[in-house]
Amino acid sequence: MSLQTEYPFVLPKGYVDKEGNVHKKGIMRLATAADEILPMKDIRVQQNQSYLSIMILSRVITELGDLKLIDARVIENLFTPDLAYLQDFYQKINQIEPPKYKFSCSKCGQTNEVTLDFLAQ
Repeated sequence: MSLQTEYPFVLPKGYVDKEGNVHKKGIMRLATAADEILPMKDIRVQQNQSYLSIMILSRVITELGDLKLIDARVIENLFTPDLAYLQDFYQKINQIEPPKYKFSCSKCGQTNEVTLDFLAQ
């Protein structure tokens, strides 16, 4: 069994490049520890914590249409619905699955499985 590390996506609006081409289809890879730690050294992140998601997305998006380079400038120029979509998509693919526990009912003996999400609010 192999681990899926890349996930395709389609932006709701699409990134419009300088020539007016719209880029909607892309690929995002799973984040590494470095993807979340290294942007913290960037002066833009230090001055504005909201910029962290821009930096992280520019690292984990490996393809977007025909673009040769996906950098912070590309992410900065996304339409707001596309940025929100990518932030949500990032959370979904990098989400840690809560542990599942099996237990047997003391009355009927049936085995059940329950998910315990200690991080849920």
